[in-house]
Amino acid sequence: MSNYHYSRRSFIKQLSWSAVGFLTACNLTSTKDSQAVRVGAMYLLTGGFATYGEFARDGINLAKEEINAAGGINKRPVEVIFEHEGEPVQTARRLVLQENVDFLLGIDSSGNAEALVPTIPELKRVLMVTHAASPKVTGHLCNKYVFRCSVNGPQNSTAGAEIAAKEAYKKWTTIGPDYAFGRQSWEFFQKALQERKEGVEFLKKTAFSKLGAQDYNSFITNLQNSGADAIWCSLWGNDLVNFIRQANDLGLFAQFPVYMELGAAMEVLTALGEQMPTGQWVGTRYWWQTPDTQINRSFVEKFRQRYNNYPSYNAQNAYVGLHLLAAAANDAGTTDTEAVIKALEGREYEAPMGKLRLRAQDRQAIVDVTWGKTVASKDYDFRVLEPIEVIKGESVTRPLSLTGCQMA
Repeated sequence: MSNYHYSRRSFIKQLSWSAVGFLTACNLTSTKDSQAVRVGAMYLLTGGFATYGEFARDGINLAKEEINAAGGINKRPVEVIFEHEGEPVQTARRLVLQENVDFLLGIDSSGNAEALVPTIPELKRVLMVTHAASPKVTGHLCNKYVFRCSVNGPQNSTAGAEIAAKEAYKKWTTIGPDYAFGRQSWEFFQKALQERKEGVEFLKKTAFSKLGAQDYNSFITNLQNSGADAIWCSLWGNDLVNFIRQANDLGLFAQFPVYMELGAAMEVLTALGEQMPTGQWVGTRYWWQTPDTQINRSFVEKFRQRYNNYPSYNAQNAYVGLHLLAAAANDAGTTDTEAVIKALEGREYEAPMGKLRLRAQDRQAIVDVTWGKTVASKDYDFRVLEPIEVIKGESVTRPLSLTGCQMA
């Protein structure tokens, strides 16, 4: 397989192709059909993290085609309006008040999600979060309109701690982005590892870099001089790619095991190719090789045929998010917000990533979490995972009493 990379030109071309396919399938003369069920999708579509948004867009377009081919939502075609999430509150308001969308979907950044979630009740639309991992979304900031169909930060960090607890490493430090996600990731990893292993020590010398940083050399040097046995890394996207390339040059991976919370994101693996070090534990929120089910195999095959690429976790999450909204609205027999909320509460769904349940009390998905060790493979020009460890969702999900969610 050739190393597939999204460019702005291919993004515009693919988006145009998707619109043509939608019109053909639905026999419509305008994408703004007054009879369509309209979904506003907000993702990072420009800048250094745009590949995440592009993968999400691809997953949504695939789901939209499947839903429309099966009769749409209550026999109405689905139309998706994609927007960059840079100003999430203003974007959501415009989508609801001007574009009259029935549902909201998306959000990549945890910071953006934390800003947006408290304003959703005034818009009276369901928001299905498919990526942002901040625990506050289904915790202190929870409200009845907001659901999350993806793994959250504490679930992923706790799964990583279960892996780390089996090793002999005692002294830990971290490198992560200097905003909500990075700080929360380190906090929950420490707590989870302490609960699973005695005698661990978390060093005060840590490294938190600004989002979008280009030069990691000083951070890497500090990690090398920290006295740690192992490193917890919550960098993601282009930040993680830049960090790994520079860490390779400075020999970091020869000195330390680095547990990368989102190292198994396809956006990272395909960008790095053989530059991704082998033998490192990496996490993800979906891995296309597991579970070995017909649903997952079919999803991967259709995604490959459509986009000539393997689906990332953001593609799968967005795909599942739109399918969940459609299934709930079809069961409710309406797109009315209150009826769809009732159809989503406690809902179980067989997704490519496995069986998930939207916990009724806080709307957080309970789903298994995947980690694995990076290995080279002659069959792929990017690293894959072997062994693969699947940690049960129930074992890494905080009880409701610890989430801070008090549903009004």
